[in-house]
Amino acid sequence: MEDRQSTVVHRAFTSVTETVFPGSRSLKHIPREKALGTGSELVSDLPLQMCLYFNTYFSVFWFVSSIAMFIAKYDHLAFYYKFILIVIYVIMLIVETIRLYLGNTGNLHEKVPELAGFWLLTLLLQLPLTLLLLLNEAAIILPLERAVHIVFALFVTFEVVQGYRVINMLTQNQVSKFHLRHLEDFVELQDIPAESEETEVIFRPQR
Repeated sequence: MEDRQSTVVHRAFTSVTETVFPGSRSLKHIPREKALGTGSELVSDLPLQMCLYFNTYFSVFWFVSSIAMFIAKYDHLAFYYKFILIVIYVIMLIVETIRLYLGNTGNLHEKVPELAGFWLLTLLLQLPLTLLLLLNEAAIILPLERAVHIVFALFVTFEVVQGYRVINMLTQNQVSKFHLRHLEDFVELQDIPAESEETEVIFRPQR
């Protein structure tokens, strides 16, 4: 059951990737071992990986401080803001866990669908919710709360910009590796007849 769900999620990410990044359609029928090739170097983006690394640790501090500030101002909030903020924090916690996992997996292992899933979750959910928490003055934003939201928004904004660039780079890189690998195999096949002619031994019957 879990394998089936993971397959469905992977297909959904792949479908969305092909829609948002048309260049990735070239990878659809390319086996991963041929796209990378034997002994190929994985092209992971260092700035994005550093951002994900620090974002992972900062997310813990961001969530703890946000919850502490929410408890501190809970009695001063309107009822609907209490409900809205609880829902936002729950959604952001779940999305943050999933997107950081997808970002690390996609960048380190050169998996375009996972990296595209990370980018979409960051752009469509995490960035708008972060800006809502940062700019909604009616939610009684405390100084510490504003500070951590600003830093978190900078992380998310950089990941949106850099993630888009990395996805395009990985797509073009994997397609180039596949064509280069295909060309090398073709050249090797062309060299086989020439080598066989040079090493051919003619046996003649003895009289």
